[in-house]
Amino acid sequence: MSEPRVLELHGVSKRFGGLLAVNALSFDVRENEVLGLIGPNGSGKTTVINLISGALQPTDGEIYLREHMISDQPPRAIARSGVARTFQLVRLLPSLTVLENVVAGAVFGHKRLWGGSARKHALRQLERVGMRHAVDAPVASLTYIDEKRIELARALASDPVLLLLDEWLAGLNPTELQVGIELIRSLRVEGRTIVLVEHVMDAIRSLCDRCVVMNSGEKIAEGTPSTVLADKEVIRAYLGEDHA
Repeated sequence: MSEPRVLELHGVSKRFGGLLAVNALSFDVRENEVLGLIGPNGSGKTTVINLISGALQPTDGEIYLREHMISDQPPRAIARSGVARTFQLVRLLPSLTVLENVVAGAVFGHKRLWGGSARKHALRQLERVGMRHAVDAPVASLTYIDEKRIELARALASDPVLLLLDEWLAGLNPTELQVGIELIRSLRVEGRTIVLVEHVMDAIRSLCDRCVVMNSGEKIAEGTPSTVLADKEVIRAYLGEDHA
């Protein structure tokens, strides 16, 4: 028996004036699944993440979280419903400490904890990402990988139904990259449902159950990582006609 669907996109499109950034996109994500959303730069992947999280609303189509339509909801309502995300460019709250940033995820996200309960939960997430030692540090003092860890801890503090990771591994050196892959793998093992936008193919191969491949706003392939990465149209989209 297959796992229930956590996320469903039905014919989702997004137009910016004359630009069709996402064109009639449909896919679903099952509970406890890690789905890779991949494609060349400019293919529409981050726009899809913005549509799911409510930063943008679709021009056409519908998005469902556990059978409840969320595509007409504002970001705060979608976060309360159980969608948490990270960003390509890390977005922390610069006037707050590390711990306060993560507490914000517990207070304003799906978990909705307060006071001492929020603090304890936030501390557990910091320990989870290896940042328990930096609770009182200002975010301005953090390295890039540590900023990413804090943003991930904040997303996890909301106890999300669905976690969206938008190029979370981008910009890491080889050692940091392996640490990051292992951290995401541990989330996978504990049963998190994740949509992973990524260009690091080693991560895609080792972490994802399935992949949806986009090019020019459209889905051009869907299947296991090994299947889609061998697809001639996918190779053409990434490398050009001579390599297909």
